[in-house]
Amino acid sequence: MNREKTEYVRPLPTPSPDSRPFWDAARRHELQLPRCRDCDQFFFYPRHLCPQCLGSNLEWQRVSGKGTVYSFTVVRRPPNKLFADVPYVLAIVELAEGPRLTTNIVGCAPEAVRCGAPVTVVFEDVTPEVTLVKFRPEP
Repeated sequence: MNREKTEYVRPLPTPSPDSRPFWDAARRHELQLPRCRDCDQFFFYPRHLCPQCLGSNLEWQRVSGKGTVYSFTVVRRPPNKLFADVPYVLAIVELAEGPRLTTNIVGCAPEAVRCGAPVTVVFEDVTPEVTLVKFRPEP
């Protein structure tokens, strides 16, 4: 049997010092977000100060991975040849803990996605070093 090695060709994230814990957790198939110990708020995107109180007393915590579709679009025309596998759903998911993430909805037909629909996190290992965070509808 001749197996061709498939190579992931889409752009990959380049973790910064602030976002490295998010990507490291994703690689372990965990969703973690920064939380401010002073005002008890989760936030996303990762940064070195809390956007609510500007505190620097931060920690990373595992979150539920549950959320709802806040907004979405179905991409039917690829922006370039790297994203030629259309249609796909580009969405903003509001997590149960509050923050919103830009992501993809997978595991269903694009026409089935609705705002407010409950979703749960899934992890896609695209390289040995990078795992992407995506969401699928809850059954």
